[in-house]
Amino acid sequence: MNKHIPSPLVAIVSDMVSFHETHASLDSLFMYAEAPGEPPEGSKHVKAQEWLRYTNKVHPEPLSVLGKIICGYMEDPLMAADYKVPEWTREDEQTVKKRENVRKIEAVLAKNGFQYRLGGVITSGGMAPSKTLGELIKGRDMPAIHREFDRAMETVEGKPRDAVSAASNILESIFKTYIEDNNLPMPDKQDLQPVFKVVRADLGLEPGSVEDQDLQRIISGIFSIVDGIGALRTHAGSAHSEGRKGYKLEPRHARLAVNSAHTIATFVMETWDKKMQKNLNRMESN
Repeated sequence: MNKHIPSPLVAIVSDMVSFHETHASLDSLFMYAEAPGEPPEGSKHVKAQEWLRYTNKVHPEPLSVLGKIICGYMEDPLMAADYKVPEWTREDEQTVKKRENVRKIEAVLAKNGFQYRLGGVITSGGMAPSKTLGELIKGRDMPAIHREFDRAMETVEGKPRDAVSAASNILESIFKTYIEDNNLPMPDKQDLQPVFKVVRADLGLEPGSVEDQDLQRIISGIFSIVDGIGALRTHAGSAHSEGRKGYKLEPRHARLAVNSAHTIATFVMETWDKKMQKNLNRMESN
């Protein structure tokens, strides 16, 4: 994909990151996204605009850089199109502003024939899914969720870091949706490991809750895999600037991470459905 970032997106994204980021976090975000060159001088808004414009000039795939920059904003559960603000809460200015910008980004992408995909990938809009990932999870649409992993596998060879990020983000979305749907306390740190800890406890997946010793060993292994996937996303995505030792993530590593995440996602969703069925049976028998 060798297309430039549309000028309206340059303006919207510059406005968004300058509002929500500090100079230091903005620099880190752009370096993580592999934006070329050194951080430009000037205010945060000027810096972001100039850096995106320079990316358009010299980077072979400017939209891949943009996708990584906006990933954290686009995949924030509070930004989902179907998210409803609880009646007893009032959103702060930052959240309202962020949602406005996310909607603008989606509109400009669609107008220019693009779509945002999970994991920071921007593609042609012809393959847009009919539902968001959050809707798929809430509806337990397993075939469609399998397709999300298929899309992650599409990037394994050419962009293994993106594939790992996509797999990790799918798991994180499943865990956060489970927490919200079951009215569980969301952990302060909403990374993959903390949200999984809440889910596994509620689903009875702690090793001590499982009688069969063989299953205990497998479930203990799941904990290590989730930790590894989260750590791999962080470490493989943070070693981009010069002077740091590069993290040599190969397609075989990414394939292992994606396939492992796929297996865990299926197991968690099936366990979730079994718990719901048990609760329904209990209610009907009372």
